Amino acid sequence: MTMFDKPAAEQMLSSVFAAWIQDLRLAVERLERDGAVLRMPFSERLCRDNGVVCGQALMSLADTAMVFAVSAAAGGYRPMTTVDQTMHFLRPAATADVLADARVIRLGRTMAFGSVTLTAAGDERPVAMAQIAYAILPEGK
Repeated sequence: MTMFDKPAAEQMLSSVFAAWIQDLRLAVERLERDGAVLRMPFSERLCRDNGVVCGQALMSLADTAMVFAVSAAAGGYRPMTTVDQTMHFLRPAATADVLADARVIRLGRTMAFGSVTLTAAGDERPVAMAQIAYAILPEGK
């Protein structure tokens, strides 16, 4: 198994994801054997009303963080596509960076399943929780 480290993850941020995901200015905080933690810096551009980060940005953060978690568990990036994402919004994330703690629950040959907990920086209470499934694609597709 190859090594998926922070420099590889940071390079992946600029090479794998769409430009609008790159516009979120995500940062890789930590990689672990079965997961990853990403930070989405607060920006008024991501807000609806009164400094509350919109659900679309939170869902994108969760989905992107899980790609890093699967890559960490697999020892490197493998092409994949989201086949299911269920998100539960628990409380607003307002005027704060948001952290996504993504954990792989099962990594198979053709499918991966994971869970993501989102929190506002400095507050351990969950903002949202997601369950995500990916189809692992054959190389070169």
